Amino acid sequence: MKKFLLSISLLFSLITMAQEVKKTVPAKSILENYYMSGKKLGFTAADSLFQMNIGFRVQSRIGFGKEEGKSGVAEGEIRRMRLKLDGFVVDPKFGYKVELGFSARDIGTVAVGNSGNVILDGVFFYHPNSDLTFAFGQTKLPGNNQRVISSGSLELTDRSINNSKFNIDRDFGFFVEYAKVKKESFYYGFKGAISKGEGRNWVKTSDDGIALTGKLELFPLGAFTKNGSNFEADLMREKSPKLMLSGAFSQNNNALRSQGQLGSSLYESRTLKSVFVDAVFKYNGWSAVGAYMSRAAKDPITVDASDISKTQAVFVGHGYDAQLSYLFPSEYQVIGRFSTQKVHDDIKTKSPNMDEYTIGVSKYLFGHKMKVQTELSYDAVNKFGSSTSNNWFARFQVEIGL
Repeated sequence: MKKFLLSISLLFSLITMAQEVKKTVPAKSILENYYMSGKKLGFTAADSLFQMNIGFRVQSRIGFGKEEGKSGVAEGEIRRMRLKLDGFVVDPKFGYKVELGFSARDIGTVAVGNSGNVILDGVFFYHPNSDLTFAFGQTKLPGNNQRVISSGSLELTDRSINNSKFNIDRDFGFFVEYAKVKKESFYYGFKGAISKGEGRNWVKTSDDGIALTGKLELFPLGAFTKNGSNFEADLMREKSPKLMLSGAFSQNNNALRSQGQLGSSLYESRTLKSVFVDAVFKYNGWSAVGAYMSRAAKDPITVDASDISKTQAVFVGHGYDAQLSYLFPSEYQVIGRFSTQKVHDDIKTKSPNMDEYTIGVSKYLFGHKMKVQTELSYDAVNKFGSSTSNNWFARFQVEIGL
């Protein structure tokens, strides 16, 4: 624990030194202009028939966790390391996006029949006009808002406990998006997908089930500055209140995994129905987020026909998230989040209910492109038929990217 605290002190000292150096650089330095402009590093062919933009990001993390009744565990890892390529071919109407993940958690376990999950996104776009987009390939489904947001645009070091259990993640299929954006008045957007249903890079088995997903987004007060509903924290310090309300539904027919596009393999297929409701509000440095997520399935416990002692359950239940933050003019931010997760009675003997309380402090050096994040979390885990287990963890994370 002393080593962990010493490491944090050292890293904060380095940040302070970096800030002192930054003071000697003109406010409109080339680096600052690049990070805050949203421009990308890349090139366009001389004949303008091809464009490629290149980006990367790395999340480096240390932490310490303590589960009740167990010894504390220290962690140190590259949580995420991503390479991104995007651009167009022949005409800007024909776009593409490729994202690859190289960290251990991105790739997962490499085994016979499973080559690992290096490919995150591989998708082609057609933009007939500025309001409408069609896509084909593998990318994120239009589910809960925190999952749609990049992990590099989060206020805390990771997504909520409900997102980890209920989100519908990435999948392969056809996608459509429509929105006629208005800066100062009400508008709406629609996103939909018809996809395979087993998640990214699934090659183990085939089935006749598909997943159908639809999402409606409402912007009662007009558009967020620089598409601010797609990143956490009010980095733009909205000059007028902005609000997004959204609802999504996904039905995954004959799913083969416990969380649809994620999770362990089921012994029998099941049809999963997921519901997501989100609200995002930003104004003058304040950011408030609320979310509801649920998954339902008939007869969620599946049994191995060759050995009835072996079972695997669909993760069914619901959860709520509430998150509030304030960004000071100094670019320091304080964040608090509460999450509660309730499993369905059918699986209460297999999975616990959980509450999580998190507080955090972040320092944005160049927006979400370069930042330092710290957080402290407490988990209350309530297993069926036993007392509540009290666990906590602390993390320190540095992110840098282009």
